[in-house]
Amino acid sequence: MAEKNLPNFSGRTTVTILDRYIAKEFCRFFLLVILSFITLFMIVDFFEKIRMFLSNHATLGQMASFFLFSVPMIASLTIPAAVLLATLVTYGSLARTQEIVAMKANGISLYRTSLVTLAISAVICIIAFIISEFITPYANQKADYIKYIEVQKRQTYATFKQHQIWYRGRQGIYNFKMFDSATDTLKGVTINYLDKKLNLTMRIDAEKAQWQGGRWIFYNLLITSFQDGGFPTLERVSQKTIELPETPDDFKIVQKDADQMGYLELRKYVRKIQSEGYDATRYLVDLQGKIAFPFVSLIMTLIGISFSLRSDRSGSLMQSLGAGIAIGFSYWLVHAFSMSLGSSGTISPLFAAWFANVLFGITAAMMYLRVRT
Repeated sequence: MAEKNLPNFSGRTTVTILDRYIAKEFCRFFLLVILSFITLFMIVDFFEKIRMFLSNHATLGQMASFFLFSVPMIASLTIPAAVLLATLVTYGSLARTQEIVAMKANGISLYRTSLVTLAISAVICIIAFIISEFITPYANQKADYIKYIEVQKRQTYATFKQHQIWYRGRQGIYNFKMFDSATDTLKGVTINYLDKKLNLTMRIDAEKAQWQGGRWIFYNLLITSFQDGGFPTLERVSQKTIELPETPDDFKIVQKDADQMGYLELRKYVRKIQSEGYDATRYLVDLQGKIAFPFVSLIMTLIGISFSLRSDRSGSLMQSLGAGIAIGFSYWLVHAFSMSLGSSGTISPLFAAWFANVLFGITAAMMYLRVRT
């Protein structure tokens, strides 16, 4: 019987030993699950990208570096699921071996035994935010650099700054304020055409340029042509197709996505976009999501504890794992759906990012309060 593992003490000493015991079991299962998730994701990602690596003659060092820099993103995405499964397995094991019964017999409330797990989950939430703020953006940039520049040998000659993006193309030097990868649209575009002696021959200023049918359609253009020894000529056009050798994929390399920016950097970028009159809805949703998502671990802990302790003899380990997968999938489904609605402007960014947390948080609180102590 598992009761013999519990020291026959009373008072604060017993509770302290129990806290250490539960914390050790939870951390052990959490590390096991998170490492399993990372390994599984990397194996799947490897087989998805192996053809791309081989066709571009990538070295083993490049492949290893790419997957190494992918680890922080995988960890950030899988931490909530790992917390949920670790909670289910920890408390499911305690209930199945009747250690929960022994705790009750010693007058220890199940609410009290869950405090240590909740405290660890709160620490994990903080760690998850730190990773997403300082480590993941840098790692994602390095992974993209290895993939596009070192392996695929794409020539960018580009720089990204908060106020603008510069790109050296094959026909000229581009400057644009924003690239919307969802609609393949350049906004606030300026193209400077240079001759072999680096003299400016023509300049195009446009409100936006959109990729349609394999071509760039420019809107509200001002075309300035510079002639030797003469005055520049100006031409205003409402819409015009301009042939450019670059495609949207070329600009996606230099345009930072939300996952390549931390919360503070993304907030500055959103303010910049809004100050220039551009629609920042998609980025506002991602900004709120960077705050909302780390709290998922705490919610999943409450759900895991409540589900495992719904009776003194919860089901088998496989049942707990199955429940964890079902709950985690349900959360991801609701969260992804609400985020997509927010990005499209159907609901507010704040509501979109926090809807799944509020829904599952209320459910978790109700389940937790109904646990038989």
